[in-house]
Amino acid sequence: MIKIFYTLFISLLFSCSMFAQSGNIVGKVTDNSNNPLMGVNVIIEGTLIGAASDDKGNFHFSKVKNGNYFISASIIGFTKFKSELIEVKDNTTNITIILKPTSYQFDQLTISANKYDQDLREISSSSYVLDTKTFSEKNYQKVDDAFRFVPGITMTQDQISIRGSSGYSRGAGTRVLVAIDEIPIYTPDTGEIIWELIPLNDIDRIEILKGASSSLYGSSAIGGIINIITNKITSNPLTLVKLHGGFYSSPKYDEWKWTNKTLSFNKQSVSHSRSLGNLNLSASLSRYEDLSYRKNDDQIRYSAFLKADYNFSVNTTLSFWGTGYTREKSTFIYWKDISDPLVPPDADLGQSIKSDRTILGFKFNHIFNDELSLSYIPSAYISYWTDQSESSNRSTSKLFRNEIKINYKYSANVNLISGFEYQYNKVGSTIFGNRKSDGIGIYSQLDLKYLNNLNISAGLRFDNSKLEDLKSENSISPKLGINYKVGEDTYLRTSVGKGFRTPSLAEAFTSTTTSGVTVKPNPTLKAETSLSAEVGMNTNIFQKVNFDFAVYNNEYYDMIEPSFDAVGDIIFMNLTRARIQGVETNITTPMIIDNLMINIGYNFLWAKDLKTNSYLKYRPKNSLIIGFNYKSEMFFGGFDFRYSSRVENIDNEFVELGLIPNGDKRVDIFVTDARVGINLFSLNIPGKISLTAANIFNYYYVELIGNLAPLRNFSLSTEIIF
Repeated sequence: MIKIFYTLFISLLFSCSMFAQSGNIVGKVTDNSNNPLMGVNVIIEGTLIGAASDDKGNFHFSKVKNGNYFISASIIGFTKFKSELIEVKDNTTNITIILKPTSYQFDQLTISANKYDQDLREISSSSYVLDTKTFSEKNYQKVDDAFRFVPGITMTQDQISIRGSSGYSRGAGTRVLVAIDEIPIYTPDTGEIIWELIPLNDIDRIEILKGASSSLYGSSAIGGIINIITNKITSNPLTLVKLHGGFYSSPKYDEWKWTNKTLSFNKQSVSHSRSLGNLNLSASLSRYEDLSYRKNDDQIRYSAFLKADYNFSVNTTLSFWGTGYTREKSTFIYWKDISDPLVPPDADLGQSIKSDRTILGFKFNHIFNDELSLSYIPSAYISYWTDQSESSNRSTSKLFRNEIKINYKYSANVNLISGFEYQYNKVGSTIFGNRKSDGIGIYSQLDLKYLNNLNISAGLRFDNSKLEDLKSENSISPKLGINYKVGEDTYLRTSVGKGFRTPSLAEAFTSTTTSGVTVKPNPTLKAETSLSAEVGMNTNIFQKVNFDFAVYNNEYYDMIEPSFDAVGDIIFMNLTRARIQGVETNITTPMIIDNLMINIGYNFLWAKDLKTNSYLKYRPKNSLIIGFNYKSEMFFGGFDFRYSSRVENIDNEFVELGLIPNGDKRVDIFVTDARVGINLFSLNIPGKISLTAANIFNYYYVELIGNLAPLRNFSLSTEIIF
């Protein structure tokens, strides 16, 4: 394996020289007093080629392919720079970059999760943005791995919760709407998010909006939105090859060891993008294999992503993206007992799930004039899976969505966005039965800016949904938000809105027995609603420290949670009332030198079932994240630490019924990841190498009952661009 890896690496380097570029770009970065600036991040836009300026402000790119490029430069404390179009053609191009001081780089961000571009400072809800470097430098292999280090987000195994909106629903339904380029990606049958479908190498950024967002997105956005923006397609041919491999440490207790083999994981992926006249194309293929640190938990997955844009004219474009995978994964539902936490019960050995999933999305966009534009966004989600449990479950499901969106920009201070959605689900399954559901949504949101200080956002949405033979349900979801600029760098915000969520087909109709656990249908299940409010502030202190603070209160009515009936079977029920309150802070600042950044986030959560006066399940009361990131011209590295207090309530019925022996064992969570890497661009080699140690202290903990979280693991990643 090592020999193959080494051979591929050398071959790639050789390939780079074979495809050597024929031009150079050299330049210098200064401030407006002509003082050289060190450590400025300079990149060739539309590529992954970048460098940092040296102590004299100089930078250079050699062997750049002939073509036309934009150069951008950014560093905290200065306004982002973007050059005019630069032509490289068998020559050396010189460029001088002068950066103007500004208050904070955070000011430059825009967010489109409200269905159109907005200044991040001026929105009325709490938000957070993850950029593509997060995944490249930290060697994440799934998108959800990054969410564990976002303030206010909790991952219970693979289920996401924003500000305690969800506990653990065993893959049935979600209270966080996740979308790729505005198209939701929850499954047609279970209504869950399959993170492996998200193309990791093709992400530009991830926008996170916290709090109920049903006024724009309808059901499933009751807890928040995550909008994943894919990369823009490069005009010049660009190929990215990534090789990733690693292994798990052995457990320190001999009785936990279930094999003498080294348990490893590896991933190979290749991406390519280019333009052919008015047609822009981008495609990626990847293969992932994980032998897992647990017995009967291995998997192999092949996935693909395709994106295309065609420009009919300056004002009319058609975009397409498609993502899919085929995967075979062994089944590990819970441990055998605390003496064998890495081994499933004997009856589960040999069981596996085979799944094939595909999502296709289109976007036709036409700009009538400077004020009016229209988008038509159809999509299809096709899913098939089968397992080898005692019930031999299988499901074939399809979801079709259509959305028409009209954006009217009356003036620079007035924007109105309106739209209509229709979706249709069809499921044929041994576990859910043959079911259909459909729904419509009509929404409108008006954003006003008054005297450049006051931003008011008012939205309203009507939804009608019909779930098979359940009663048709209607919902009206209003939302009002206010953002007020107090000073040059301080913004106050407040918002209040209603959220709602219809139950998924899985929550209403699941009927199966797996690994000794029986789930019963509940055809009387009805939609849940919420009323969410928050007050927050964002400010820059001494133009160096960004401080964000929010207090929130969410009232849930008829909240849907998995419960146990008198004989110990699981059934999804409408809890009468729940209240979730909390305080959230996030601080981002450079420390000592501008190349070193620190990020601290803390969330306090108080989540109560008001009917039983008990704490809601799988919701930690205290969560803390601390991250250090260092970056110089040649090296980068850092560490991330996260803490979650021991969850107060879990599914104790599993323990009391003897289904999950020792399932009540859980502790506070302390996890530290570390990384170091070298940027080969500084050596005129287009690539980077990084080494990551996850859970470096090999801390043993659970996020979900009867499931030990990943042991310490080391991984090496190599990226080459040509």
